[in-house]
Amino acid sequence: MSSRLATALRAFAALARTPALLNVVLTADANAWRARALAHAQRWPGLNADGLPLLPFTQFVPPTAPAAARTVGPFAFGDGGSLPTDLLLLRALARQQPGCRYFEIGTWRGESAANVAAEAATVHTLNLSADEMRALHLPERYIGLHGYFSRPLPNVTHLHGNSAAFELASLQRKAGPFDLVFIDGDHRYEAVRRDTARVFEHLVSSHTVVVWHDASRQPGQPRWEVLAGLLDGLPAGLPGQLSQVGNTLCAIYSPSHMPALAPTRWPTRPGLR
Repeated sequence: MSSRLATALRAFAALARTPALLNVVLTADANAWRARALAHAQRWPGLNADGLPLLPFTQFVPPTAPAAARTVGPFAFGDGGSLPTDLLLLRALARQQPGCRYFEIGTWRGESAANVAAEAATVHTLNLSADEMRALHLPERYIGLHGYFSRPLPNVTHLHGNSAAFELASLQRKAGPFDLVFIDGDHRYEAVRRDTARVFEHLVSSHTVVVWHDASRQPGQPRWEVLAGLLDGLPAGLPGQLSQVGNTLCAIYSPSHMPALAPTRWPTRPGLR
């Protein structure tokens, strides 16, 4: 048995005997990603150990907004989707740009695409094809749910392919320029970095707003691996503002300045014993 394998087996055995050790591993990992993200603090004022500067959710959806602006639909109450506030944010951003052209990476059940389709002129959503998902040995039930809500909508175009290689420049020429982009694909560091770099290279113009999903684990709790990925993927010398949006899981790039607050670390609920 190789020394690396023996070491790995001993580590797994230790975790099995003392599950609390897993928290130590996860904390160390989060601290490493946070350090990587904070290397960009000088470039992005307001970024600190508590996360990105905060834009209040009410800045986009005020309590006095009409009922239609405070309504989400469809919403599946299912696993792996967006919060209602995430969808309200996307709808609000689409509403701000008449004739909005929207593009997203990561279709899943089609909730985000369907919600934005109620506000935007055109929606393009990119996801792995069914065959590509089968090649990853994903369950047929899971594969079949992709685009469930968005497939029937006439202003939604479903694109199939891997965001790492899809011809985004060609898409921009045919369907763009895009006003709003939502990055919600693979949330691992390298995929976020790559998707961010490719979106800003091919799809972002002087007026484009970009939103990243799952930039927080819970509202107010940064997901540092995602933040490190998007910060490393952003082009040098980019103008504009990078923030988190309160009460959502989203980070947002805006080409224009919006009044922001210092990030606040929300307290976590102690575990019940």
